[in-house]
Amino acid sequence: MRAVGRKPIVVVVLLALVGALGIIGVALNSLTESIKLPSLGPECTVRADGEVTLDSVQMANAATIAAVGVRRKMPERAVVIALATALQESKLENISHGDRDSVGLFQQRPSQGWGTAEKIRDPRYASARFYGALKKVKGYQKMRITDAAQQVQRSAYPNAYEKWADESAVLARALTGRATGAVACTVSGKPALRGAAAAAALAEGLRLDWGKGLPDPAAEAAGLTVAVTDRKAGWRYAHWLVAHARNNGLERVRFADLEWQATNGKWQPVTGDRVAGERRVVAEVFS
Repeated sequence: MRAVGRKPIVVVVLLALVGALGIIGVALNSLTESIKLPSLGPECTVRADGEVTLDSVQMANAATIAAVGVRRKMPERAVVIALATALQESKLENISHGDRDSVGLFQQRPSQGWGTAEKIRDPRYASARFYGALKKVKGYQKMRITDAAQQVQRSAYPNAYEKWADESAVLARALTGRATGAVACTVSGKPALRGAAAAAALAEGLRLDWGKGLPDPAAEAAGLTVAVTDRKAGWRYAHWLVAHARNNGLERVRFADLEWQATNGKWQPVTGDRVAGERRVVAEVFS
């Protein structure tokens, strides 16, 4: 005997399944639309004859690398080479373990005489060691970035550094003070530090990165002030402050007639008694 009515029953079941899946799909779409996922995009934009976007960790490390170079009286070309090297080796992140025993911003290896792993993971120490090695490379200022970096790093990929030439040049122009209002970072959420603790942390960070050549920052509960002798120095410190804003409770930075604010991440003109002038950089922290 033939089974009677089986095909219509199968069709009905399939249609019911399709309908159920459609209802589930609509529900999932509705749920997805109602959930706002956190933005993981870049927090800092650097504009100086070009544009580079970084997150806050990368930006702070780039600012430290540049500060150590300036402190050691290295030319801007050296800062460009150092930044390109760190971009290639670690993407400007202080890595705890890289190739073999390499660590830090430049993937320097304790087994190759760069220092202990703990020391290398100090961005200031690692940067100073890189500049010290670069300084010994004869004619490095006239070399291609990739050739100069390779003389220091001895990488298995000697041509990789050149691809970061444009980005590192933009960062160096801004962080050495040759550009105006060039480092803009947006800081959201609750500040990690406030008041006197935030001001003290900023002052200590400035001293560690810039060394003895830094005019003693006058820190107080509301923030700090750094005296400067020229416009270029002013923008070096102002950009460094913005680059390190996230972890130090920084709310505003003023230099000359421009002001950066953490909430909107922009440099904007200021007037009247809010103008800082060109002899001091004013930083205000969250109270």
